[in-house]
Amino acid sequence: MFDVVVVGGGPAGATAAEDLARAGHAVALLDREGRIKPCGGAIPPRLIADFAIPDELLVAKITTARMVSPTGRHVDIAIENGFVGMVDRKDFDPFLRARAAAAGATRLAGTYLGVEREGGVTRLRYRDKASGEERAVATRLVIGADGARSRVARAELPGGDRIPYVMAYHEIVAAPSGAGWDPSRCDVVYDGRVSPDFYGWVFPHGASASIGMGSGQGRVDLKAATATLRAASGLADCETLRREGAPIPLKPLERWDNGRDVVLAGDAAGVVAPSSGEGIYYAMVGGRLAAEAAAATLASGRARDLRLARRRFLREHGTVFRVLRSMQSAYYRSDDRRERFVSLCHDIDVQRLTFEAYMTKSLVRARPMAHLKIAAKNLAHLTGLVAATRG
Repeated sequence: MFDVVVVGGGPAGATAAEDLARAGHAVALLDREGRIKPCGGAIPPRLIADFAIPDELLVAKITTARMVSPTGRHVDIAIENGFVGMVDRKDFDPFLRARAAAAGATRLAGTYLGVEREGGVTRLRYRDKASGEERAVATRLVIGADGARSRVARAELPGGDRIPYVMAYHEIVAAPSGAGWDPSRCDVVYDGRVSPDFYGWVFPHGASASIGMGSGQGRVDLKAATATLRAASGLADCETLRREGAPIPLKPLERWDNGRDVVLAGDAAGVVAPSSGEGIYYAMVGGRLAAEAAAATLASGRARDLRLARRRFLREHGTVFRVLRSMQSAYYRSDDRRERFVSLCHDIDVQRLTFEAYMTKSLVRARPMAHLKIAAKNLAHLTGLVAATRG
């Protein structure tokens, strides 16, 4: 009998399993293994500190972010007093799973099949990866951290099959050498030819680079759009090392628990930031909060304590998500709006507050006048009272 079985060994699931194991709970971590999620790999300083990420996992340290408009105009934003770390998910996720196992979590390699309840006992069924046989383990609670199309969420929670998402696709290529390539700069490309409703990215990963994009429109050819981005970035001739695609959710589910014995975390709960698509930090926070909610339920015997995960997450990050969702709705709808968004990024107040919020994962309240100025400039750009800066 396990106290908790965690389904999914990405950042959310591995974090939940590690935290529960360190707290002395009997926990199993079920993961299919071998899958690499498409991801730019950016992690802020707060994640590195809060989750003790060793420096050797950082394949690059970004000190400049370049915003690129549909006309090719760009704004370079220096990251003051620090850097944004870059990780490669093919190494980052296995590290987190190994750390959970070292803390005492039992590793299970296989595919989730379902949950059965009989005689007061909950059994989680899975197909063992090595033997192909169906197996079952008894558990008191289940944490579903199995991605945007979570099988746990679809089976156990109302609305778990209706989460909105964009499809993301990227290609990992060998990094070029010579002039024109900056291994400490990430590019974010706002161009309808790359994505009509999201953005494209070029992120250095040391010896390699991640080039990708996302879109919620089914008619978009992700591979063709990425090829366009590679050509525009001068990376068309770089060796392609691997290709990956997956859905990325853009709105937290209305409910993360079934009121009984299941709670969600990470992409399964929909906790990827709108506008930016940032997910690793929020996944790990969600995993930690799911672990805390599970521990509280185990201690109290009250299933309603599973609600703590969503309640605490939204209390800390809900306002940021609402602001980012409004930004995406306002600026990602046309190339004219995208042009104006990049123009707005010229503003020093916008730059500082944006990166302070990203680095610390909270809205900055230290400069109220700056907030008022940004609100006024934002309105002016959206209404066309000011022209988008060119050149």
